[in-house]
Amino acid sequence: MSDITAAGTLEFTGLGTVTRLGFGAMRLTGPGIWGEPADAETARAVARRAVDLGVDFIDTADSYGPEVSERILAEALHPYPPGLRIATKAGQVRTGPNKWIPVGRAEYLRQQAELSLRRLRVEALDVFQLHRIDPKVELAEQFGVMAELLAEGKVRSLGLSEVSVEEIRIAQTYFPVSSVQNRYSLVQRGSEGVLDHCTDHGIAFIPWAPLDAGRLAAPGGAVDAVATRLGVTHSQVALAWLLQRSPMMLPIPGTGSVAHLEENVAAAGVILDDAALVPLDAAS
Repeated sequence: MSDITAAGTLEFTGLGTVTRLGFGAMRLTGPGIWGEPADAETARAVARRAVDLGVDFIDTADSYGPEVSERILAEALHPYPPGLRIATKAGQVRTGPNKWIPVGRAEYLRQQAELSLRRLRVEALDVFQLHRIDPKVELAEQFGVMAELLAEGKVRSLGLSEVSVEEIRIAQTYFPVSSVQNRYSLVQRGSEGVLDHCTDHGIAFIPWAPLDAGRLAAPGGAVDAVATRLGVTHSQVALAWLLQRSPMMLPIPGTGSVAHLEENVAAAGVILDDAALVPLDAAS
């Protein structure tokens, strides 16, 4: 088992130093990210094992369950060990399994921040992220209430999800953008420009669905070939590639399995040589 510290650290605005391999708690819920997990004790055990392995950054959201993921984290980990940061999100309502609807009204975002404080049993949220920009609500309203929550001390840092470089720049006029969470992986590289912007400006980039390798993981594919040669798993190749892509990269692979969690953490010690990086960089 590789030490997670091999992943290195980054400076997270408002939080300080964070290990560059976190844990995504979305899968600590039922199918479709809806309802209770099949085994709540296993879900709590996964959260506790993540911390045991040295994970100091956990990502969740009010909409995971909804409410289930935040509650399980509190049940498993509160009182939280020193140095553990929990990032949550608001801005999407749920009407059923796999259904997500952006809602960015100021009163709603404020309400959800207050409820997350209660569920996580904290006086201030480490990171509060806008889960999606609501196209029906003015940016000034959405960004403005986030800035208010920061000024009031109810959150320590603020982030965005699924945004463009221009939207980051606009948000920066309201508050310091500490993190951006866009979809990004070996086969989902549409946010290259956003990643480069975050790297240049010291913003933590949190790729969601980081383990997606698609056809590259098929027998004979680029990921499969690298994994076979190095004696590691496909997931470890995908995570190692992300960690070597940018010093501001903070992957948060999620799982409901302790074994899979341990496999993901072990990716911290996987180093991809040029013979691996060249075909992986060229693939998409």
